Amino acid sequence: MDSSQTPYTTWTARNRTALVCLLGYLALASSLTANIYFPLLELLAERYRVSTQAVNLTITLYMVFQGIAPSFWSPLSDTFGRRPVYLATFSIYTTASLGLSIVDKSYPALLLLRAMQSIGGSAVLSLAYAVVADVTVHSERGRFLAPMLTATNIGPCIGPIIGGGTVLASGDPRWCFRALLIFGASAVLLIGFVQSETARTVVGNGAVPAKGLWRTWLSLLFAWREERKGNETEICPLPDHHQQERQQEQPDLENQTREKPQQSTATRTADTASFATGRGKLIIPNPLPSLRIVFHPDSFLALWLAGCPYALWFCVQTSITPIFGGGRNSSDSYQGYSFNPLQVGCCFLAGGLGIIAGGFIAGWLMDRNYRHVAREAGLAIDRVCGDDVAQFPIERARSRWSVAILCVSASFVVGYGWVVDRHAHPAVLLLLQGVLGCKCTLVHQTYSALVVDVFPQATGTAAAANNITRCGLAAAAVAMLDPLVRALGYGWVFTLLGLFDALSCVLAVITLRKWGHGWRNKRSERLKG
Repeated sequence: MDSSQTPYTTWTARNRTALVCLLGYLALASSLTANIYFPLLELLAERYRVSTQAVNLTITLYMVFQGIAPSFWSPLSDTFGRRPVYLATFSIYTTASLGLSIVDKSYPALLLLRAMQSIGGSAVLSLAYAVVADVTVHSERGRFLAPMLTATNIGPCIGPIIGGGTVLASGDPRWCFRALLIFGASAVLLIGFVQSETARTVVGNGAVPAKGLWRTWLSLLFAWREERKGNETEICPLPDHHQQERQQEQPDLENQTREKPQQSTATRTADTASFATGRGKLIIPNPLPSLRIVFHPDSFLALWLAGCPYALWFCVQTSITPIFGGGRNSSDSYQGYSFNPLQVGCCFLAGGLGIIAGGFIAGWLMDRNYRHVAREAGLAIDRVCGDDVAQFPIERARSRWSVAILCVSASFVVGYGWVVDRHAHPAVLLLLQGVLGCKCTLVHQTYSALVVDVFPQATGTAAAANNITRCGLAAAAVAMLDPLVRALGYGWVFTLLGLFDALSCVLAVITLRKWGHGWRNKRSERLKG
């Protein structure tokens, strides 16, 4: 490597892996909070004396704010820093969880506090994508996304079991919210004490030390202790040369949790040298940049491909409780399997395991496809400084094998609907849920990464645009699900969903592969001009 070149990041692979594991735990706020709620639907309808449609409205409202909130938080994190935004969002989330654990039998309070919980917890996934983009090059992004999203995807497994188990044991849904309160408080402490700042506008490639609010509480505590020791030794100060030796031996507190790479970091990257100061810039959050991303043709197609499988999977999850539960069902004509709340919660495990498998497969497949397309294009992969995405056909790399996956998965979606409609053995439903969870995660994760790839200078804003699209589609789908099931039945509803998902996404993939790279380059030239 030429000495004038600077590594993309000063974070080593080991410390980046530790970082993404922490991000995975934090990102549980999104999946755990949504999935712990599903086994409670029938109990909430009885406890608050409202209809199933009214309870579904709380899910829709949660999804709406899950789509809107990141468009404020993520652009703020691009300039102000990831760490302070994480602290702010989890503080709101924890406060809302506290309110839900106290308030009882007030439907307006349930709506308000779930919306507040969504505002606080919904940005964590888009922030996590942005942090991974801060510290990884394009060719390695799949490998580091995999452990983060695997940890995140544990939420669909354990959330319904926690929800169903607490309802069965106590009969009080507030215990579920108390569990979320404990999770939120632990997340605030972890962020405060150990999560380092990664935003490239604040610390560049990691070479610029963070200052003030952007430092971890642990490093501030060590600094205060060292300062106190220094004050005690001022009574008998050391000679100048001893003072210099001690200063040289004392490690940089802000970088104690990171090891320096073997490459030289004498020359900073352009973004580090030009504006990284160790402190972020507070701005008034503006959602318009996220909305503008939706209207670029190349990014719209990527967002659609990320959002459709997410919405489809949310429909599958929302249907699990009325299908497997007893009593009040979303369809008056459909007789459920009469499982108790804990058994219903365990039914979410199959899909959750599929999601975990899909996360691993997506990470492996993304990196493999990247290498394959690089060889086809005759381009060398730079794992240190990163590749020039303007010259790389990243759309072809991310979309490889997508058409085959979408076509095959459509048959599983249609089959799931008719298996439910014919009241087949529960094992068949669970097997199909696992397959659908794997497929939806594989496609969603791949194109979520593509959205971040094509906006390298505004990764948080791009991830927020992804949130707007996927949550908007999911909210609309869940709002329509119950009326459609009442009118058509599960068989025809999932037939329509499967065909629409396959046809629209295959068309989007073909269009993106043919014109996506050209549209992206024209957009970049227009912005430069």
